Amino acid sequence: QVQLVESGGGLVQAGGSLRLSCAASRRTFSNYFMGWLRQAPGKEREFIARISRGGGNTHYTDSVKGRFTISRDNAKNTVYLQMNSLKPEDTAVYYCAARFTDAGNWDYWGQGTQVTVSS
Repeated sequence: QVQLVESGGGLVQAGGSLRLSCAASRRTFSNYFMGWLRQAPGKEREFIARISRGGGNTHYTDSVKGRFTISRDNAKNTVYLQMNSLKPEDTAVYYCAARFTDAGNWDYWGQGTQVTVSS
């Protein structure tokens, strides 16, 4: 079992930046593939980005490529999502998630953090 706690959300103007953090409770954090997903009001939860155990491989959904960067610090049991050039359509609750494999369902979820981008 691993507990995930997100932080860093808030209100920002369009074009601004935010950095989300997700702290994991387990020392075996490096065993997990990590990801960020989001859910906007009235929409289904969507995948944003994922990162491999060592951090060397990342993958993004097309809508955030070139604007968002996922990274991790295994020594701090933390994964980050740097979000630049934010748009109103990025408004959503952002969740971090963890899983044992590079594909399939996410095994663990955080509680989410709200990001609101004003126009």
